[in-house]
Amino acid sequence: MIAKNPILRGFNPDPSIIRVGKDYYIATSTFEWFPGVQIHHSRDLVNWDLVTWPLNRTSQLDMLGAPDSCGVWAPCLTYDKGTFYLVYSNVKSFDGVWKDTPNYLVTTNDIWGDWSEPIFLSSSGFDGSFFHDDDGRKWYSSMITDHRKGKLFGGILLQEYDIKNQKLHDEIYTIFNGTELGITEAPHIYKRKDWYYLMTAEGGTEYGHAVTLARSKNIIGPYEVHPQNPIITTRNQPNAPLQKCGHADLVETPNGDCFAVFLVGRPLTTRGRCILGRETAIEAMEWREDDWLYLKNKTKSPRLELPIRFANSPTLKKAESKIDFNTSELDINFQSLRIPISEDWASLNFRKGYLRLFGRESLSSLFYQSLIARRIQHFHIEASTLVEFEPEHFQQMAGLLAYYNTGHWYYLNIIGGAMGKPSQKYLQITACDNFVTTDILENPIEITGQKQVLLKLTIQREKLQFFYAFHEADWKPIGQTLDSSILSDDYVREGSQQYRPAFTGAFVGLCCQDLAGTKKEADFAWFNYLENRAYP
Repeated sequence: MIAKNPILRGFNPDPSIIRVGKDYYIATSTFEWFPGVQIHHSRDLVNWDLVTWPLNRTSQLDMLGAPDSCGVWAPCLTYDKGTFYLVYSNVKSFDGVWKDTPNYLVTTNDIWGDWSEPIFLSSSGFDGSFFHDDDGRKWYSSMITDHRKGKLFGGILLQEYDIKNQKLHDEIYTIFNGTELGITEAPHIYKRKDWYYLMTAEGGTEYGHAVTLARSKNIIGPYEVHPQNPIITTRNQPNAPLQKCGHADLVETPNGDCFAVFLVGRPLTTRGRCILGRETAIEAMEWREDDWLYLKNKTKSPRLELPIRFANSPTLKKAESKIDFNTSELDINFQSLRIPISEDWASLNFRKGYLRLFGRESLSSLFYQSLIARRIQHFHIEASTLVEFEPEHFQQMAGLLAYYNTGHWYYLNIIGGAMGKPSQKYLQITACDNFVTTDILENPIEITGQKQVLLKLTIQREKLQFFYAFHEADWKPIGQTLDSSILSDDYVREGSQQYRPAFTGAFVGLCCQDLAGTKKEADFAWFNYLENRAYP
């Protein structure tokens, strides 16, 4: 079989992988999107299905008010003696010198089922990781946040976990200070023969990103560095199709083959903007006679395609593209911002066959938005919906949204007219670029009297175009072609006057606002997401 990279497309960074019997699972970061942590499943390392969200209760994950790109960072998924362990950060703040990064542990005996209430571990850093030693001891590692003189990355710490009392031991070891690449994070520990191996991400999660390896005969060190570090990177290959390679984890197949999964980015241009965010790729690894790990392809960079030997591997079912809301549950690909999707603001029961969104706070809010969205996972996509919405005034809006964060989005919305004239409604395109909000249409299109309105957007790499219709065979473009590349980590960092975390990806979805606080409702009949769509 051939694995095609990335294996998890569109905003699936910081992969952590395990194998349990014949089953493989990958956990990835979700940041401010709820539920927390995507877990994909595979039987062959080639075909992957999104199967569960372990952090699905606010008691496990309270992100209310979390800044953009904070929330769930770098989950670490491990398994030992019938129990699944998930370590994660719930980052509360990251601007300025202080970093608030509490880390937690949840467990389960059924990865498809409910997970436990969280156990607090530490706030010393982020990218926490568990290692289960063969003597039964469990160890926690993470990077250290060091605010002194703006240093931030202070090395890798190690603490033993007290299983009985469910807390970390007080003794802290600093086991690794990193290499000359700097920005040392994302530690994972493995054991092979008599060696403990420490894998880290270095160089920052942008174009200097890399995977480095060190080893020691003692888990607390000292660690010697791989003679050919970094072992995976494209930092010196600007034309490589997969960029930003780093933040890796390892898995071994039943036949002894070793693979690494790691995040990558696919820029629109050389070292340009990655509108699909940071994605997950896979590569074959090999242990050589010197007991060091190397890429099997004899380079340091990943391939777009690689063979994986499996017999009679099943192809997993793909998600349906068109979602009719005549169901009892929302499609698993939908997420909300910071808070759970709940009946009081997103109801499939209020009107049969429709998703009803009750308008709440603005798209600038870090608290109570009425928004559901899914990842954009291809350079060419089409997304559309049918909406019924009768706004009473201009503070009530609903429609179709392309979203990166509270400061970067495009919104085709139905909006009301002046106060006291409830019969008026219009179509408007509202854009937010570096937190500056603009109405694109100088003269909004009046649609008063139209009960149902069809809304659509297309993305062709850096080009985004909105459409509207009253009948599906009669789509009309609305507004000019817009720059979809502003919905990327790279653009957000370029345009910011001060440092802001930017680690997510572009989403497309449905939303409703009522800035007057009266919870005006909008009804959506369906949502359609199609990939690889070409338009003239």
